[in-house]
This record gives sequence, structure tokens and C-alpha cells, in this order.
Amino acid sequence: MAAAKKPIGEITHWYDHVSVGVIKLNGKLKTGDTITLTTKSGDELFTQTVGSMQVDHANIEVAKKGDDVGLQLDSKVKEGTLVFKA
Repeated sequence: MAAAKKPIGEITHWYDHVSVGVIKLNGKLKTGDTITLTTKSGDELFTQTVGSMQVDHANIEVAKKGDDVGLQLDSKVKEGTLVFKA
């Protein structure tokens, strides 16, 4: 039996007017990675490619564990949504 995948982060804020979610990372994430967002109960919401990321309003290519990353998302999410690398 395979071990359950661990999320690389969790949505801590959602900015509806710009469709941006803030992800508190507990793993590495870079532009071009594919991520899947799920509810805490495991229901998959959507999958997308990371186009651009920001930390403190500065564009970055790679984010590391502990960073709070702003990410434009394809659909609305709620705080607490889990983020997995696909």
C-alpha cells in the first residue's frame, strides 16, 4: 500500500478581486510545477501549472519551505485548501 501524499502547502488567504491565493509552504515549489488543490476531506478541486509566484510582492522562480507565496489561481479556493504537487 502506497503512503499517502503529503501536501506541499495550505491556502492561508484568498484575494477574490485578483484571484490570488496565499500558500504557506512546507515544501519547495517552482514556476512550471503542476499543482493539485484539494479540500481537507480529499476532494480534488482542480489542477494547474504554476505560472508565476510572488513573495512580498516580488516575482520569484523558486519558493522554499516556510515561504508565504502569492499565486494566481484558476478557480476560487477557501482558506484551508490543501496544495499538492501533481
